[in-house]
Amino acid sequence: MAKHCDEATIDRVCEELKAAFGDRFSRNLSVRQAHSHNVTALYQQAPDGVVYATNKDDVVKIVKICAKHKMPIIAFGAGSSIEGQLNAPKGGISIDFSKMDQVVSFSPEDMTITVQPGITRETLNSWLRDSGLFFPIDPGADASIGGMASTRASGTNAVRYGTMREAVLSAEAVMADGRIIRTASRAKKSAAGYDLTRLLVGSEGTLGIFTEITLRLHPVPEVVSCGACTFPTVTDACNAVIEAIQCAIPLARVELLDEFMTKACNAYSGLTLDPLPTLCVEFHGDKTSVAAQVSLFGEIAASHGSKDFKHSTDPDKRAELWKARHEAFWAAQASLPDCDVFSTDACVPISRLADCVGETQKDLQEHHLIGPMVGHVGDGNFHVLLAYHKGNKEEEKKVYEFSERLSERAISMDGTCTGEHGIGQRKAKYLRLELGDAVDYMRAIKKALDPDNIFNPGKYGFEDY
Repeated sequence: MAKHCDEATIDRVCEELKAAFGDRFSRNLSVRQAHSHNVTALYQQAPDGVVYATNKDDVVKIVKICAKHKMPIIAFGAGSSIEGQLNAPKGGISIDFSKMDQVVSFSPEDMTITVQPGITRETLNSWLRDSGLFFPIDPGADASIGGMASTRASGTNAVRYGTMREAVLSAEAVMADGRIIRTASRAKKSAAGYDLTRLLVGSEGTLGIFTEITLRLHPVPEVVSCGACTFPTVTDACNAVIEAIQCAIPLARVELLDEFMTKACNAYSGLTLDPLPTLCVEFHGDKTSVAAQVSLFGEIAASHGSKDFKHSTDPDKRAELWKARHEAFWAAQASLPDCDVFSTDACVPISRLADCVGETQKDLQEHHLIGPMVGHVGDGNFHVLLAYHKGNKEEEKKVYEFSERLSERAISMDGTCTGEHGIGQRKAKYLRLELGDAVDYMRAIKKALDPDNIFNPGKYGFEDY
């Protein structure tokens, strides 16, 4: 894909940025490569330069300089991109937000907090530790809040607390012409105008660049109980989840590990789970309600073949269990030392979860593929960690063909090709299959808000204007 700007223009933009930001601007190759990092098998495409922003005025200045020369801009948070969102296929400038990591304002009475985009979720919850409130969205990685908003992240707590779509109350963003807008007030609801908050959340940096984000918080629950139970098959585990949801058990987390992943997490994180398909669950509430939730879930699990539901309110055991779940990707990689591993995801209505997971397992077996599964199955979202031997192009091709079938399978079940990873580069071709002519209106919005296509071009397949 050709760059947006010729070399003379790139040099001119870099000179202007160097003059404006001094040592906070870099053209060093290793720095640039670090800002195109992704954990897929996509080819890395480094930006032409990197600027470290420290405040919203910096962001405005960077956007205005780049807009004047029609230079692409890619926002960079913590670098946990999975679908190539951080690549620079048309060149451009990466804005690093790691230095914009402060709390702007906090309203415990309203249970809201406004933060800069570079603060990470773990840092935020550490800041909130003594407030009695917490931020529940937990995608696993210690991602930045700006990056999480950009990809509409979700994770292990989404079954109860929703995704970033529900968590972001309002946002401040710099648009392609350099103006700063605020998408909404801090009021809990509004009937005023178009919902620009929801438009920007999940747009993967293609419509605007966040400079402040106002988040909904939640009270820390009085009692937290977590546990794990094994099942004869993955389908049995999925059916237990479906019944638990239909019985209105307010699960806080419910995560699936298939047999391979249970063994891998035992080895990597020191767990002692039986090497069978496993559900890791968590319940929030007061003492009475949590006890009732645990009891009912245990009955449902037993009816689907589980014989060993072990649960505890011990915070150390809870931390150990979820740390292991968050390390699942690395556990899989450690169990497959001669392989490259990348993660793909899909999401279906909860009623189709067992069907989709079962057909996906059958697909893996029929094509002799290694694809451990993990999933936020409480909301129908699961991941396949596909593996192929390093340098084996034939295996790599089979893995990508499987990924295509998975996306098509989920869409055919009225689901989506991506529950939380985003579209980026690798899943752009499934957007139209999933949403049809709605994509034309997305393209129209993109062109109206970013007529020169400077915000993260080459993503969503919107590179043809």
